[in-house]
Amino acid sequence: MRLKPMLLGAVLLAATLASTGADTSSPSPSPAPGWSSAGKAEDGALKSARQAIAAGDYASAQAALKGALAPDPGNADLHNLYAYSIRKGASPDMQLVFKHYNEALRIDPKHRGAHEYIGEAYLMAGNLPKAKEHLAALGRICFFGCAEHDMLKKAVADYEAKPR
Repeated sequence: MRLKPMLLGAVLLAATLASTGADTSSPSPSPAPGWSSAGKAEDGALKSARQAIAAGDYASAQAALKGALAPDPGNADLHNLYAYSIRKGASPDMQLVFKHYNEALRIDPKHRGAHEYIGEAYLMAGNLPKAKEHLAALGRICFFGCAEHDMLKKAVADYEAKPR
């Protein structure tokens, strides 16, 4: 009989952990608004880049993030969002996209957003096996599940469902 309450507690804990998602790096709790995953105060450039991305203005986001990367090249979140803004923009330079996603993952190998987004980039490039590698990495990182894993899993399934 004690097993049922323990099992229920584990399920509730898993659901709580799975519902916490962000474009931050690690499976630890999301940083407070205005802070990066590195614990530094979010500067105006990152804030304006996120606003530009939300508005679909990828060129402005790219400019803000490129400027923010110069003094802070070790920030995985900046590399991830810069690559994202390039990938979503007009005529994306996929070589530059992969360079910055890979740099984000070099800095923080458990960066959930970078794994999801590079997986989507690999699908854009027609490389399903590499996308699945990043899906598997998210499966290991997000033990109880996470939004990034769910979104990449859906993108992979959609890709596989399309006739080639």
